Amino acid sequence: MLVIIRGGGDLATGVAESLYLAGFKILILDIEKPSSIRRTVCFSEAIYDGRTKVEGIKCQKVFSKEEMQLCWNKKIIPIMVDESGEIIKELKPDVVVDSIIAKKNLGTNRSMAPITIALGDGFEAGKDVDIVIETMRGHNLGRIITEGRALKNTGIPGEIKGVSKDRVIYSPEGGRFFSIKKIGDIVEKNEIIGFVDNVEVRGKISGVLRGTIRDGYLVKKGMKIGDIDPRLDEKENCFTISDKARALGGAVLKAIFYKIMKEKKDGNTYIENTL
Repeated sequence: MLVIIRGGGDLATGVAESLYLAGFKILILDIEKPSSIRRTVCFSEAIYDGRTKVEGIKCQKVFSKEEMQLCWNKKIIPIMVDESGEIIKELKPDVVVDSIIAKKNLGTNRSMAPITIALGDGFEAGKDVDIVIETMRGHNLGRIITEGRALKNTGIPGEIKGVSKDRVIYSPEGGRFFSIKKIGDIVEKNEIIGFVDNVEVRGKISGVLRGTIRDGYLVKKGMKIGDIDPRLDEKENCFTISDKARALGGAVLKAIFYKIMKEKKDGNTYIENTL
């Protein structure tokens, strides 16, 4: 089964890891300049560097179907630039997963594949896609929704050790961001993290710098550009897939098999013959 995942950020990477370990053939599609923050655990970094590795799984940028096949032969996940998902029409995947986390639908629809799944706000299950996965932290994280929508995005980051909004670093101005700290560094409250052009960027709390946007990225004022984890003893978390990403990966895997079994029960000939 071929699964095409739209988006290569940290949550999408958690989805890709779960499906890869389950034996699915995967292709990731992303934009030309991804704005991932937790870059050490994002397959999207391969868009810039040509290749990357997350928890031992390799990902490589490709430009053709021939290069995709070479990656699949070597157990490497291919990723390519395709913002609108044009390659989906050619490859005719069994499953399309929208893991862009844009809080709105950027074009994913049920005609793209026999099974379509989307993460989070912006989609209606049964209309836009077959299944929506709840992404809000809490009791319903990872819940499979077959009718209706996920919870509305609140704009408030999830709480870690009693800290929510203040753990996120937002750009004070528009311009190009350059960091003077590395992911995994311990930073103090109000310490300079980097600069947007000549404007200082400071964190509001002390902790571990869990992520920053890529150096040289052209950011807008108010854009998320960094993330601080207040748990000083969990530095290694910067380099491993998060609990939330793993939960969503497991939920997508479960959703695929839920849909397969339901379609078989209902006598869907495509599912019966090809999946």
